[in-house]
Amino acid sequence: MPARKILVTRAEKLRSLLHHHNYAYYILNRPETSDAEYDRLFNELKELEAAHPELATPDSPTQRVGGAVAEGFASVAHRVPMLSLDNAYTPEEIREFEARLQRALPGETFAYVCEPKVDGLGVALLYERGRLVRGATRGDGRLGEDITQNLKTVRTIPLRLRGSLADLAVLEIRGEVFMAHEAFERLNRALEAEGEEPFANPRNAAAGAVRQKDSGITAKRPLEISVYAVSHAEPSPFTTHWQAMRALARAGFKTNPRSARCPDIEAVIGICAELEREREGFGYDADGVVVKVDSLDQQRRLGSTTHHPRWAVAYKFPAQQATTVIRKIDVSVGRTGALTPTALLDPVEIAGATISRATLHNADEIDRLDIREGDTVIVERAGDVIPHILRVLTEKRPRDATPFAFPRTCPVCGSSAFRPEGEVVSRCTNAACPAKLKEGLLHYGSRRAMDIEHLGDAVAEQLVDRGMVRNFADLYDLTVDQLAALERLAEKSATNLHTAFQGSKGRGLARLLFALGVRYVGENVARILATEFGSMERLSRATEEELAAVHGIGPRIAASVALFFQQPENRHLIALLRKGGVKMEEETSAGPKPLLGKTFVLTGGLTRMTRDEAKAAIQRLGGRLTSSVSKKTDYVVVGKDPGSKYEEARRLGVRTLDETEFLALLGRS
Repeated sequence: MPARKILVTRAEKLRSLLHHHNYAYYILNRPETSDAEYDRLFNELKELEAAHPELATPDSPTQRVGGAVAEGFASVAHRVPMLSLDNAYTPEEIREFEARLQRALPGETFAYVCEPKVDGLGVALLYERGRLVRGATRGDGRLGEDITQNLKTVRTIPLRLRGSLADLAVLEIRGEVFMAHEAFERLNRALEAEGEEPFANPRNAAAGAVRQKDSGITAKRPLEISVYAVSHAEPSPFTTHWQAMRALARAGFKTNPRSARCPDIEAVIGICAELEREREGFGYDADGVVVKVDSLDQQRRLGSTTHHPRWAVAYKFPAQQATTVIRKIDVSVGRTGALTPTALLDPVEIAGATISRATLHNADEIDRLDIREGDTVIVERAGDVIPHILRVLTEKRPRDATPFAFPRTCPVCGSSAFRPEGEVVSRCTNAACPAKLKEGLLHYGSRRAMDIEHLGDAVAEQLVDRGMVRNFADLYDLTVDQLAALERLAEKSATNLHTAFQGSKGRGLARLLFALGVRYVGENVARILATEFGSMERLSRATEEELAAVHGIGPRIAASVALFFQQPENRHLIALLRKGGVKMEEETSAGPKPLLGKTFVLTGGLTRMTRDEAKAAIQRLGGRLTSSVSKKTDYVVVGKDPGSKYEEARRLGVRTLDETEFLALLGRS
């Protein structure tokens, strides 16, 4: 093939790949490649077009930001295009960035601002006379989607500005909507407790929440925003970017506390190295540092290309990804019967951890990525979330690799696996499936359920495999001698385990309901039901309509609870537990409830009681606990090393209590 044709073919191939990845990233919110791989393809095309200008086309990704506006939301134009950023990967490339600035503005010196590059969903917020009038996604950089109603639910976005910025006729602000690691993990735990599919990573969770058609769903997601620029102001009161960011903080925005102003490029390099070392402690996903010229006048004179501003560069952290091989796809069965596929990998080091397994989520995800045993794949570990497969390197696929056939029967008991219409998860239909029972035992004995110490994986597996336990009630019939016959369980350990079984009988109705694993009944829902009905007997007789009428219990939960008590095997299990002496009522302390109607949030570590003891004390006196701070929160209890909830409480004017004040409140109560 002639050299010219080879170049044309390669350029067309690169454009096609980049257009596809732009669509997957910006429109579908499901990236199919790593940032490092995308940058490699983009840089190759950019260098190819620079060496051969005749190969460049008007629709090349190097000539535009990329993507198109998704259907379903109104299209709106940004006041100023939301461009991409040029990248740097080494200190030398950061110095070359300044060399380009000096060539553009000879004889001038530059100060800089460095900001962590938060990995979320870029948005533009438009204010008129201090009031939020529009919020839009990035879209293709020039046209975005109007998601104003959804963004109004993000508590860190002020609906009305404070201070001098409230007087500006027009103000457009750029920011990144994201989900912190702690909030993401809490959300996934709640979804799993309700039998729903968890999110793959914080960015997907944030992007999916922001683009919901129902803003009520968005409101339930723990989203935050980190603002990073004023893109347009009428009139403009700023001379530097740093000044603008400080003004945004005074106006009521949450700006990044790790941002830093640097007098020269060597200080920039030092800050980039410092932030790279500290990235694991950010508490959110960040893939680099954005370096900006501080002077707005210099920014204006430096200008932009069609792709990126000349006055900014993104220093990219080393990718938290690696390439490895899938040796096997294993399908496990959880306590709800859900069939979950996992890739068993050749061990590989990522971000200081050895990764040998990666979640595949469900059959649809396997089909979407066309994952097969023997494939070479890119594995990502962002933050501390479960590693997942980002992309298959199909060019390295073995010739004999065949598409993975998701099992239609349970891999443990052989019963049929049923996938309800509209759901992505297949479930084993056998109520007596050993795998469900093993996982169910571990959940039943977990700390927030029946709190049975020493009931671990090895013990649960032996109890089921030996036929000693066929349901939860069998735990209470086991003798010390039977337990001592288990492998690696001496008489003293067997005695401790037996004592733990018997001691768990008095945990109360709320814990028992959570322990039983009723679908959609998490810890909080179990507590609501126990408080409302008081006994298992009353709860079991409640109709679906009576359940749905309870505050905090929606139609879906009500239907699930009613269905649970309609099943003969579940009623039989409860009868056996009652016969075994398990407490079926909820303790209600006598006397007044001085904290009734009061809402508490806990943050930081307490020294004179555990967090669980603090929760119990609040609930005993009628108070309610929530996980996030809002204007409706009455008290935020602040312990040692508090997190962002303390700052949020101060910002909203919510009363905070130190440990001494909290104990005094309980004592007075």
